[in-house]
Amino acid sequence: MSDIKYKRVLLKLSGESLAGDKKQGIDFDTVTKIVEPIKRLNDEGAEIAIVVGGGNFWRGRSSGSMDRTRADHIGMLATAINALGVADSLEALGVDVRVQTAISMRQVAEPYIRGKAIRHLEKGRVVVFGCGTGNPFFSTDTAAALRAAEIEADIILKATLVDGVYDSDPKTNPGAVKYDKLSFFDVLNKDLGVMDSTAASLCKDNDIGLIVFSIDKPDNIYKAVKGEPIGTLVY
Repeated sequence: MSDIKYKRVLLKLSGESLAGDKKQGIDFDTVTKIVEPIKRLNDEGAEIAIVVGGGNFWRGRSSGSMDRTRADHIGMLATAINALGVADSLEALGVDVRVQTAISMRQVAEPYIRGKAIRHLEKGRVVVFGCGTGNPFFSTDTAAALRAAEIEADIILKATLVDGVYDSDPKTNPGAVKYDKLSFFDVLNKDLGVMDSTAASLCKDNDIGLIVFSIDKPDNIYKAVKGEPIGTLVY
């Protein structure tokens, strides 16, 4: 294995990142660019699991008067679509992939089983987790933190549309200050919006680090696993 800093990683991809300039659905040219560094890392011996969001198809919090549980279930199905799309793009590059979902849909994916997921990783397969935690009221960020704890990941990589964590929204505040490092205690107390409080608490309680970086340059995934200083490290 080459000089990889983090042997086993959990990569969180937002649904929006898979849509590219289309802003909705899946843009497979964009997805191919995202998974290329994953293939390189896989070839070099890194063990990579992926949790995908579903915002390119459905955002439950924007579902108006719909029952929250049903809205969240629709969102989970959206993440299953994305998981299959990411798996297909990886397989097109020759990567061995397994999709596991927290809601049983055996005709299209394996059910999530922790032991099988770890075994797949040990055998050099990329594992893509769909359907979040399988429960309403929990975000895919929380699913990422939970799966990272379960598979004993060395780090969570959160690929976003901004290049790190700021003290305020850089899109609306030109004077926003970027953090290079900060603690989950700061994230929770300052309500920085890195991830929801449930996910941040889960990371904090289980001593799981997080690197937040921009997916605009997909090679940042490769650099993060190699240990290069990009984005913001949350510890």
